[in-house]
Amino acid sequence: MERGYARSRARNDAARAALEPLEPGERPAAVTVAAVVALLIAVGNVVLILVAEDVDTEQQRGGYVFAAIMLVAAYFMWRAKYWAVLGFQALLAITIVIASLAMLFASNVEAVIRSLVVIVPASALFWFLIRAMARLQMPTRTR
Repeated sequence: MERGYARSRARNDAARAALEPLEPGERPAAVTVAAVVALLIAVGNVVLILVAEDVDTEQQRGGYVFAAIMLVAAYFMWRAKYWAVLGFQALLAITIVIASLAMLFASNVEAVIRSLVVIVPASALFWFLIRAMARLQMPTRTR
């Protein structure tokens, strides 16, 4: 078992050594995509609240709060803040789990397709953000 841990540690060390620290002002592409997605979700949520006719005050308030959270996430991800990316990843994970559960109870093909339309891109973004978070967490270069 000790040999397995040593191999795992060696792989982890090799992966860390391959990572390039971020230059000042640099932002990984996955974080940029996540910031844009968060901004689009916020704007889309506000537009849907304004257009919908059958939304009560409590739902509107919740929608505006969620839009505000997405705007904060978008802003701080644009500034490449680790905690913002981590929070957005948590929201992505929750979204993936909920869409997967919805797919389990889908009663027609359309419901399955709708779930997959959420699961596939959210999972891909989640995956690419993992490496980006490792780079955000790296110490800065000293010159």
